[in-house]
Amino acid sequence: MMADRKDDTAIKKVCVIGAGTMGAGIAAQVANAGVPVLLLDIVPKDGDNRNAIAEGAVAKMLKADPAPFMGKRPARLVETGNIEDHLDKVAECDWIVEAVIERLDIKQGLYAKLEEVRTPGTAVSSNTSTIPLEKLTEGRSDAFKRDFLITHFFNPPRYMRLIEIVAGAGSDGATVDRVVDFVDRRMGKSVVMAEDSPGFIANRIGTFWIQQAVNSAFDMGLTVEEADEIGGRPMGVPKTGIFGLIDLIGIDLMPHLMESLTSTLPPDDPYQAIARSEKLIEQMIDEGYTGRKGKGGFYAMHKGEDGKRTKMAKPLDGGEYRTAARPGLVRGPAAKGDLRALIETEGKVGEYAWAILGPTLSYAASIVPEATATIVGVDDAMKLGYNWKFGPFEMIDTIGPAHLRERMKQDGIPVPPLLETVGDKSFYRVENGQRQYLTTDGEYRDIERPEGVLLLEDIKRTRDPIVANGSAALWDVGDGVACLEFTGKMNALDEQVMKLIGKAIPVVRSDFKALVVYNEGSNFSAGANLGLAMFAVNIAAWSEVEKLVKAGQDAYKALKYAPFPVVAAPAGLALGGGCEIALNANAVQAHAETYIGLVECGVGLVPGWGGCGEMLDRWRSNPRQPGGPMPTVSKVFETVSTATVAKSASEAKELGFLRPTDGITMNRDRLLHDAKERALSMVEGYEPPEKPEFRLPGETGAAALMLAVDSFRKQGKATPHDETVAKELAGVLTGGDTDMTETVTEAQMLKLEREAFMRLVRNDKTQARVEHMLETGKPLRN
Repeated sequence: MMADRKDDTAIKKVCVIGAGTMGAGIAAQVANAGVPVLLLDIVPKDGDNRNAIAEGAVAKMLKADPAPFMGKRPARLVETGNIEDHLDKVAECDWIVEAVIERLDIKQGLYAKLEEVRTPGTAVSSNTSTIPLEKLTEGRSDAFKRDFLITHFFNPPRYMRLIEIVAGAGSDGATVDRVVDFVDRRMGKSVVMAEDSPGFIANRIGTFWIQQAVNSAFDMGLTVEEADEIGGRPMGVPKTGIFGLIDLIGIDLMPHLMESLTSTLPPDDPYQAIARSEKLIEQMIDEGYTGRKGKGGFYAMHKGEDGKRTKMAKPLDGGEYRTAARPGLVRGPAAKGDLRALIETEGKVGEYAWAILGPTLSYAASIVPEATATIVGVDDAMKLGYNWKFGPFEMIDTIGPAHLRERMKQDGIPVPPLLETVGDKSFYRVENGQRQYLTTDGEYRDIERPEGVLLLEDIKRTRDPIVANGSAALWDVGDGVACLEFTGKMNALDEQVMKLIGKAIPVVRSDFKALVVYNEGSNFSAGANLGLAMFAVNIAAWSEVEKLVKAGQDAYKALKYAPFPVVAAPAGLALGGGCEIALNANAVQAHAETYIGLVECGVGLVPGWGGCGEMLDRWRSNPRQPGGPMPTVSKVFETVSTATVAKSASEAKELGFLRPTDGITMNRDRLLHDAKERALSMVEGYEPPEKPEFRLPGETGAAALMLAVDSFRKQGKATPHDETVAKELAGVLTGGDTDMTETVTEAQMLKLEREAFMRLVRNDKTQARVEHMLETGKPLRN
């Protein structure tokens, strides 16, 4: 008997049915959002544990890398069970996600059972990417159809931001809105509304793009390295390129995608004409060469007798693996993302680039409004689902719609109606600071952001920075809040950033209520500009190096003790100095996918911009930490000496990089808005923090710490230079020449940091580590 229809619209508990890769990953992301989730699967044929499949999925996720869970705590929110014994528990849930095998009969059978036990008003959705919604709900009641929709997540669900949502003709708008709001705000997804058409948006275009690129590479006799160089970064595609991407997602997935689309698309769809299989690919799959998850793929790693690993590539003519080459074919503007220059380059570069882009852009333009209502939906889907830097219509604008149209006509590529509609105009334009898009009827409309989404890129179109230099800028983001943005390469921190902070503080004090430190780069900041520091080291300009360290300390403490609240809003990497600015902020509103840590020891240095003192202050106030100075010092020493990085904002709280009271935003697009609201909430009655004082164990404490390091060195787990760096760090954290009867001020801690940093930066082995990191991006063990 079904319960009464739900009146409460909040999604407080979710059920995911199907504990495979996708279902388990969706359940993990629900748990990451802090929401209880019931994970069900079938009863296994063998064994006594009827919940073994769901339980095994959770256990596997706890060991996986990259990790589906944002720490160990979310895993506790997952309740496991099986469909036979526990299906009645879905009555407790507000949203049921079906993620079982892509077979219509199995899905329809499950829905029949769900209709008997679910509470009316409970949203039910399928994670399908191949079966039309209308077929899924055949035979179900009108009440079931009202609550049903498709929610197509992308793999892995934690890391891929895109979710395509399809509502049926009879779907209840309030139910759809409730799910959209939950996956946006709580699960951190960017929603693109799709129509009920084969493959929806991203996979339909993505599969066409990959197929066209593979076909052309075989037809033109290219190597996989040549294809990936031309069809990778110059097009704004991830550095894997085409064949590297296929290795990543699994070569054996290709036939399934082809079969799915060819069986559901109409016979005259352009994809039908290019869908073909290569004998080499069939042979690789049969022999287990399915990509990274198999014995290798188009690329493989070979370990030589000397232990060195060499990247190998598979010839497309079917020969044996050979050492992968770096072709170096793409140069000049084409290498820097000029798509028109790329397709007009003479020889194989231009020919292959056009062989991919011409048909793919034509196809993308042809599926609007069939697959989604607007060009914005297409562009967002490809950027979020396939990590393209630009969407298809943004690419068309870069090339020039009129130029592209004429080239297509010249080469016999179909010209979709939208490319005729645009005429001599562009698909996007900026009018009065507002970005607009071209509709299918040829009119422009504003791109509207959802409530609670505030982007710096929008603000930049309407105003100039208050103050700026080559490495940073200060912006007015409204309501009396200013935003400090890093703008240098990789958002690296240098003396220009410190100078900008010095100029910003009096401006904010005079004209604003609060300050947010935020940017929209891929990473908040990877730390100090090591290249600039090494230049000074190479010319023995030691005073300049020390000056930079001191300038950073002064700037960060000026922010910490400013007469207004400062909120740091990191996302992506926040390492070294990027971590330290967050540590010195009065509060942090972090994106859930923030990877934060003090990594200086990895390059032979110690934190130099206040990180040591701030970490000690965090851990001694942690109620879970044992009393006395040594447990706190030992904990910070362990974290910093090993260059530990938190792999989520949730884990950052466990490691002390974030306070228990710091906020976490799941959706990246909502981060600036949330940080701004956090800053405004602190304004009334705000007082800067008091300067901390420490009682530290001094040399005896340092000696105790070094006993552990000495043991690691003897076991071969630490190098001699690791020991040198650890000794300097231990000296800072234990307060130098002090003991428990004396007080160590914050200023004294900063002096200890500065002195230790300068001793290490003069060390040849530290310099070798820094240079190796700059050259390879990897740490050197010396």
